[in-house]
Amino acid sequence: MTGIRKFAALALSASFAASLAGVATVAHAEDLPTFKLEMTDGKLNPARIEVPAGKRIKIEVRNTGKGAAEFESVQLRKEKVLAPGADSFVVIAPLDPGEYKFFDDFHQQAQGVIVAK
Repeated sequence: MTGIRKFAALALSASFAASLAGVATVAHAEDLPTFKLEMTDGKLNPARIEVPAGKRIKIEVRNTGKGAAEFESVQLRKEKVLAPGADSFVVIAPLDPGEYKFFDDFHQQAQGVIVAK
């Protein structure tokens, strides 16, 4: 095998392995306890999300408003900007029991809390 063919074969193998790793991560994220959050022009629904302590969780975020929204939590070090009509999610590491604040950074009055029990 020539040097170029070896390089191409290695690159293809690495790309395939990376693809499989990505699929495993996505599949794993789908198995997490999942909670829904709707953000609408400065309103959060629900503004209080109760989750199990000690488990990774996924929050599916949907922006149903006419402007941009941003899920942000300083305590959890998470932020996600969503265009109008966009859907996304954030995965949160296992939490100790307690309350963790989040807000819409584009609408500071929109405050919420994740309660880990």
